[in-house]
Amino acid sequence: MDTHRPISRVINLIPSDSQRLWSIDETEARRRLLADDPAAVLNIEGSFALVAQDRERVLLARSLDRPMRYFLAKSTDGPVLIVADRIDEIATELSRRGWSAQFHPSYTRMVPGHHVTTLRLVGCPDPNPVHTRFFDPPRGTLTADLDLVGRHYIQALYSELRSWLLAQHADTPIGVPFSGGIDSGAVFLCLYKLLLNEGQSPARLKAFTLSIDGEGDDARQAREFLADTGLEMFGEVIDVPSAALDPFHAVAVIEDYKPLDVECAAVNLALLAAIRERYPDWRLLVDGDGGDENLKDYPIEENTELTIRSVVNNRMLYQEGWGVESIKHSLTYSGGYSRGCVRSYACAREYGFAAFSPYTRPAVIAVAEAIPFAELTQGSHERLYALKGEIVARGVRSVLGLEMPIFPKRRFQHGSVSAQEVDRLFPRDEARYRSYFETLHSAPAQRILAER
Repeated sequence: MDTHRPISRVINLIPSDSQRLWSIDETEARRRLLADDPAAVLNIEGSFALVAQDRERVLLARSLDRPMRYFLAKSTDGPVLIVADRIDEIATELSRRGWSAQFHPSYTRMVPGHHVTTLRLVGCPDPNPVHTRFFDPPRGTLTADLDLVGRHYIQALYSELRSWLLAQHADTPIGVPFSGGIDSGAVFLCLYKLLLNEGQSPARLKAFTLSIDGEGDDARQAREFLADTGLEMFGEVIDVPSAALDPFHAVAVIEDYKPLDVECAAVNLALLAAIRERYPDWRLLVDGDGGDENLKDYPIEENTELTIRSVVNNRMLYQEGWGVESIKHSLTYSGGYSRGCVRSYACAREYGFAAFSPYTRPAVIAVAEAIPFAELTQGSHERLYALKGEIVARGVRSVLGLEMPIFPKRRFQHGSVSAQEVDRLFPRDEARYRSYFETLHSAPAQRILAER
């Protein structure tokens, strides 16, 4: 027996070059993780999925904008922790080591957003992981003055975009997946003003709008938005045939089967594939993902589990789901945007883009959590749905000095196609998506993965 071989092993499959840290390196980030100081982790700027080990103690943490999964395998020498971005990467590693019989996708675990997950590799039986919150913003601390709320929100958005921009190479082109909606609109206008204020050319900026078969309300809306703001020269419509939409490919990319996520990923992949074909060297994208979650702009009526009271009174419900201490919390997928982040991250990775959304940053979410939603809505769905446009438009006017057009909310997948084609292209068939997902991890599929 090799007496020098460690009993507790960690196999970290997350590439170091996927860490996009703005002000420190990965070594310092791991040191902060080991310090057991939530504030130190919260102050890590950028996009990260970190693993730090101190003997049998392993700590995991990620930024909200990206997934991080783990699996505890068994070897004759003791437990082996495998950490990766993706479920299929874990499956492939297990197969490579002859441990395929231990695998099922539901046995993988997602590190929940805004928490440090601590595991102790001490053998059988394995203790449960401990999740320690590192981001816990106070709720409802702002007044009901919408001008004040809007100013704070857009100031935070602008500040996070500035920190991101300063970490990028100057003159690198920046693309915004752009519908002309509230979230992508505010991101685009902030970036435009930011480049001017930093003395950089706004010509590096482009607004990409998806149109399927030359249709979709988003293309018309995007043109109107840019015309109203005098920025038409930045717009570029990406026309894609409906035959390019492949929801089953989307299932494989995001490793999920929830219809709305699959549909969104399918159109996102079509857009990104077309941008990559048109611009082989393009890398940077800034999107509006997370904006709906921050300002609670989802139709409550579509989810029988929700009431307006649960939406406005539960901490970061749309960002984190019901919480790691809840029975409803999914160990495999986590919850809320903590689950949905894969729609953006995995799709961008599939085509070699580095995507960023300022709405996922703690400083922006903290302002959103400080909004007194219960006081502002008084139990009214209509008031809640109207808030987002009011807050963002007032903030853009105050911080950027621009008048931002506000259009009704529309899902990405619905805005990119003709209204008559929505039901045909997006049938909401969760059972078929789930069945297909399960076939991806059948024994033949795993043999193919292992041989790659």
